[in-house]
Amino acid sequence: INQGKRQAQNIERTAPNPVDYNNRYLLAKAILTINPQQQLGLTLESQRRTQATEVYSARAAQPLRPFGTLSFSTLDRINRDRVSVEHRYSDLSAPWIQKAETRVYWQDAQINQFASEDRYRTRTRTRDNTYQTSVLGAATQFESNLTAVLDQRLTYGLDWSQADIRGKRDGTVPPYGGVFPDKPFPDTLYTLSGAFLQSEIELGDVSITPGVRFDYYRIAPTSSRLTQGTHRGGVLHPPTTSTGQAVTPRLGIVWSLHPMFAPYAQYAQGFRAPTPDQVNNGFRNLASGYTSIGNPNLKPEYADSLELGLRGSNRAISYSLSAFDNRYKNFISQQIIGGAGRPSNPTIYQYVNLTRAHIQGVVARGDWRFAKNWGLETGFAYLKGDSTIRGRKQPLDSIQPLKVLLGLRYDEATWGGRADWIWNAAKSSSRIALSSPEQYATPSYGTLDLGLYWKPSASITINANINNAFDTKYWRWSDVSGLAANSAIKDAYTAPGRNFQVSLRYDF
Repeated sequence: INQGKRQAQNIERTAPNPVDYNNRYLLAKAILTINPQQQLGLTLESQRRTQATEVYSARAAQPLRPFGTLSFSTLDRINRDRVSVEHRYSDLSAPWIQKAETRVYWQDAQINQFASEDRYRTRTRTRDNTYQTSVLGAATQFESNLTAVLDQRLTYGLDWSQADIRGKRDGTVPPYGGVFPDKPFPDTLYTLSGAFLQSEIELGDVSITPGVRFDYYRIAPTSSRLTQGTHRGGVLHPPTTSTGQAVTPRLGIVWSLHPMFAPYAQYAQGFRAPTPDQVNNGFRNLASGYTSIGNPNLKPEYADSLELGLRGSNRAISYSLSAFDNRYKNFISQQIIGGAGRPSNPTIYQYVNLTRAHIQGVVARGDWRFAKNWGLETGFAYLKGDSTIRGRKQPLDSIQPLKVLLGLRYDEATWGGRADWIWNAAKSSSRIALSSPEQYATPSYGTLDLGLYWKPSASITINANINNAFDTKYWRWSDVSGLAANSAIKDAYTAPGRNFQVSLRYDF
């Protein structure tokens, strides 16, 4: 859904392409109480979704050029199943471990994307791509309260998961130099494991929270062939095995001087492992005009983070204010490395390591219950980020502009309402990377969202919402990456206009 008005059935179209989808979802939970201290839980989840799209925006404009697209349609299918078994233990009088939670889970997800393209003066071209992930994992967490020396609480645990990731690309009329069926990425085993320990120490009005975490990852291809799709053909390179580990400490301090005034500080080191799709994957969505390719040389990301803030609350007012400074090494960022954003020449994305990155910001939130049943909520978020590549400093394009929220609430036992005014600042052209000189800079905008709820009984809730009540035309900065400022189809990237939602919730 967007606010494009041009209904042309070719590449000049800005209105949404026609979509027909069906989504079936099932979630079931069961809990068995073994005794007052222990519970067993079982969760079953299943989803079946299909979506058919007539991609008018991929059709060639008249007059037809040789090999122009006459029609383009897609059919996407998602099948996902998940099983989770949980054990919870709680006994505050136990001598060593007072709380414990253990979870074992399995999930299988398969995505199939089929596209059919009827082209002028050539054969019909089809693409039948399948992506499948099977994940087995476990996580456990323990809590011990130690009072012999200090008033402290220890939290510690382990987590592990392994994903078997597979894909196949098939169809007719393969790209020049390619064959079908083929693999867009190698079959891969992706292993993540970690261990952590955290202590919460109370010294009068001061709380000290030191902690440490160990992380390990391994990306291990189990097949040898890999063909990466680009905008003009296939680039062949061997699969890459990637492993890494890190030990990251953290320390937090809170000084509770008064319920309305509690300053705090936190320092933490961070570690982010690359994912298989960032290292070896290749994906193309011609209907939407983009493609992504892997980076076999991608390295893990490291961060040093410092946060200072204030928070407080009483019966009528609560607030928080924080300022942070994050410095990254080998920052992982998805960048545009080519293309024009059209089905015939899609934008090419690739995850790369930026030599250095520096993100600073201020975030504030406040809530005021100024009368019975009435409340006022406000907040803002301001971020600034820069990266350094080969000695050249430039803005980080992933940073969002300033965002401000002002909300009014009314709540009673059986009904209530809300009004939220959200304002986003314009994206300054001076805060767009030098590598994107023609990038469209989004203007500022404000939207009003309205909502009502009614509870005719304790178990039934009816919600009705009007989003973007003034039908404001706007672009989100996160949606226009790679869009040229002089593009004739900018309206195709607009956010939804005025829309309505009605829902019924039953709790039992």
